[in-house]
Amino acid sequence: MIGFLSRWWGGSPPAVEPASLRDAARLAQLHGASFHRGWGEGEFETMLTERNTLVHRLRQGRNVIGFAVSRMAADEAEILSIAIDTGQRGRGLSHDLLLTHLGHLAGRGIRTIFLEVEENNAPARRLYERAGFGVIGRRERYYKQPGGEHLNALLMRRDLS
Repeated sequence: MIGFLSRWWGGSPPAVEPASLRDAARLAQLHGASFHRGWGEGEFETMLTERNTLVHRLRQGRNVIGFAVSRMAADEAEILSIAIDTGQRGRGLSHDLLLTHLGHLAGRGIRTIFLEVEENNAPARRLYERAGFGVIGRRERYYKQPGGEHLNALLMRRDLS
């Protein structure tokens, strides 16, 4: 009984699992809270139905608290976005989510993963470096901020083979 109540109230350990269409609104909410230009529910619905897109949700109890999205082509993939609920950050959850997501990509035959990250986003850079990604390039003035400022992006890569 205590185990049931713990799971009901969100005391269970976080679980990484495939996202479904019914998660689209929550994923959009998480993305909007994490990025300057959040993706809408319709964009997530489209990604969730595409065969070349892999979307995982991070669930704790009944609450979706994060997600990872990648697009695949041949034996390569690009991580499009990872987000964790603002109240859940700093607990190492993004690292666990990322490694599990990478494992699923490897299981689908993906050998090389790419991503872009804002150069000034130190927490995200630490996450990716800790997961084995290395910087392979830079895009000047790639991200446009709400105030009109442009920030650089770093291109990162990790081989899974």
